[in-house]
Amino acid sequence: VQLQASGGGLVQPGASLRLSCAASGRTFSSYNVAWFRQAPGKERIFVAYNRRSGGSPSYADSVKGRFATSRNNADNTVYLQMNNLKFEDSGVYYCAAKRAFTPVRYTYTDAREYDTWGQGTLVTVSS
Repeated sequence: VQLQASGGGLVQPGASLRLSCAASGRTFSSYNVAWFRQAPGKERIFVAYNRRSGGSPSYADSVKGRFATSRNNADNTVYLQMNNLKFEDSGVYYCAAKRAFTPVRYTYTDAREYDTWGQGTLVTVSS
């Protein structure tokens, strides 16, 4: 599967954005998908996790209650709705995928767990 993230932009604090992660391939429904954020000079950190089964998503504590991830397997797309954006939410957002039922090497919050990455989309929160 190949991934392409989009939807980033420049917004003011308190605004909303919706990111999309479009996947190619007919087996997208077999993949768990995560969102990560990378600020300049910083490591890539976990933001949200969307299970292939459609179970409850998981979020980093810093975005709980503000961000929501969802997926539409029919359209091969995973979304990240970001509300009440803060300065510290700025960075390049990446979606990453790992096929379900393959050996787990790290936790789902660890970027090393994922084999497939999109190219990233930049989110800048600035006044």
